[in-house]
Amino acid sequence: MGRDEHNSGKGKKKHKLPQTPDQQKHPGRDIEFSEEIADHEDFEALERSREADQRVHNKNQNK
Repeated sequence: MGRDEHNSGKGKKKHKLPQTPDQQKHPGRDIEFSEEIADHEDFEALERSREADQRVHNKNQNK
């Protein structure tokens, strides 16, 4: 028997749990809000989102 034979993976879990549970994931879900109750930070976030989408679109066009 060698020195590291006791380190075999028998009986160990081979899968890891995800960091975020599936019921809390909402991929691609857009949340609508009323512009009447939106503040300046909401509009800045929308503008940053549009700019990020434009960068991704331009990056995909350049490939």
